[in-house]
Amino acid sequence: MRKNKILDYMEGVLKNIPNNWVSQTTHRLDIYNEKLAKIEFLKKFEVLYNKNDFQSSSLTELPTAFDYIRLGHPLSCLLEWVIAKLNNIEANSVISFSSKTIPILAILRKNLLEKKKTQIIYLTQESYDIDFEVIKYVYEYDFEVKKIKPEEEIPPFKGTSILISKECKFDNFNLNSNIDFLISTHPQLGSVLIVNGKENQNYISEIQHVRRRETIAMTPTNSLAALKSIINNSINSKKTNSLANNKSSVIKSIKEITGVSTNPLIASSGLSIQYAILMGLIHDAKENHTEKKIKIIVPTNCYGGTNDQARRIASCIKNVEVLDLVVDNGKDMVKSIDLILNQVAFENSIPYIIAEIPTNPRVQVPDLLKLKTVLTKTRKTSSGKIAIDPVFILDQTFCPNIQFLAKNQILSTIRSISYASGSKFASGGLCTSGYCIGNIKAKTLMKKIELHLKLCDNEATELQIEILAKQLPSMNERIYNAYKNTREFVNFINKVLPEAKINFVSKELSDKGFTPSVFSIDLPTKGNTKEEKDSYKKDLNHKLINLMITKIPYECKYCVSYGQLNGSYWTIPATSTQGTTKESDKDYITRVAISGNIDIEIHKKIFLDFTKQI
Repeated sequence: MRKNKILDYMEGVLKNIPNNWVSQTTHRLDIYNEKLAKIEFLKKFEVLYNKNDFQSSSLTELPTAFDYIRLGHPLSCLLEWVIAKLNNIEANSVISFSSKTIPILAILRKNLLEKKKTQIIYLTQESYDIDFEVIKYVYEYDFEVKKIKPEEEIPPFKGTSILISKECKFDNFNLNSNIDFLISTHPQLGSVLIVNGKENQNYISEIQHVRRRETIAMTPTNSLAALKSIINNSINSKKTNSLANNKSSVIKSIKEITGVSTNPLIASSGLSIQYAILMGLIHDAKENHTEKKIKIIVPTNCYGGTNDQARRIASCIKNVEVLDLVVDNGKDMVKSIDLILNQVAFENSIPYIIAEIPTNPRVQVPDLLKLKTVLTKTRKTSSGKIAIDPVFILDQTFCPNIQFLAKNQILSTIRSISYASGSKFASGGLCTSGYCIGNIKAKTLMKKIELHLKLCDNEATELQIEILAKQLPSMNERIYNAYKNTREFVNFINKVLPEAKINFVSKELSDKGFTPSVFSIDLPTKGNTKEEKDSYKKDLNHKLINLMITKIPYECKYCVSYGQLNGSYWTIPATSTQGTTKESDKDYITRVAISGNIDIEIHKKIFLDFTKQI
């Protein structure tokens, strides 16, 4: 009876789900409490369930489940809720993934840090297609893999037992006390991880954090398919015949956009591709530069996911260390890179540099000719030998149209890899998929990166590739249209609030092709002490954003994204994208992103109203 009630209610919900539950990649931060991610959404959903209310209007009013679809979303939360209800466990003990490998890696990571043994169990009739030897060698995780017969009982184990199920079912799980984690996988949809027992509850937040940084939640469309399978007791896993054509189209577009002839790689998100890049480079270093130390050089104030992911990798692998790169707010990127590469060379270590150009959120572009000189300089180790040359990993999300890696361009003679978050310009905000491409000098490195992208099962889904195939051909045109609106709005702000500092590219840089649609405003402040001035400015940031999103709710969103098809996007990096950045490096400024399709005149009017209030 209880099971039927749950399934009947969910059938009603799925007939009435709001459209943006399937299509939206970013959500409003003004109705989101990060500390209650998923919890607040499900708590209020339970109220609707108890009232048997599945009206679309009621579902639309639910609070934001996660601020960004990569981390989770309403449909992944509902999938986890249904599974939990049907198995009499708590919803936070169910975690869905687009990847079938990453949930295993998430458990192995925690056990590595806690020096705890792990056994991974498969049933004898099931084959496993994960290269566990590479995971042991590169990721340095410690575990053993066992196969047991279906009728066998799982024996007790002094450590953690993970059971992998390939039954492709997401509703009924056979849990017993000798299983700590059960991972149910489906070849097209992804996987669902069940945390079994109170003694394993302390894994939940760390598993969620791995999903946040190294992969994505099961996608909305796949979560929807999994929910329908639970209701209908079957999964429609039919594949279309268009995947090959769509993938070919995406590859062609990326090559044309970047001006590079090598084959790109397409991942489930920007951080998924960044994870593959770093793990592939570490793999290459382990094979070709045995025992040498690896230095991941990361800007101090760059996007929090980039910063956090690099440090998480370094905490797990011997000989890997993160070095801070000061690049923004009056600091020169080129000088900082020169100093740090001299240090790394002297130590005879391997340098991997991650950088954003333009920088985020202050939208600064270094002197590119000087950057090329610094990156191509021959350096010596302490013993006088020629040092290993750097690999430059360029986050091009802000300006994916610039051909940095193309023949005769700035980074053509340096081992360089460019990547971008596809949730921005590439897809117009319609999916999270990201991509990377290496220049000719980095061609051999791309093989290792591809290996780790596939090992982590972080390749783009079929629908993500379909979306990119539709959106990439128009990307450069959308970038230019968004830039024109942004330039007009920036000029207006400079005119009506000249005492504010606007961080945006100069006209000279835009003439060279740097046409971002993101800028930041350092608002004027008041006060006698630094504390008073900082406090006033923080309050003013919130006042500006709240005014924009309340006066123009149909166009202005309080969220972290940009490069979308419509509207404008407002956030404070220090409270969103820089969440894991050290406090001293955070930017308490307003970051604004403008699309190519907005009512620029109403934006000007509301901003002018704001200036009259300060």
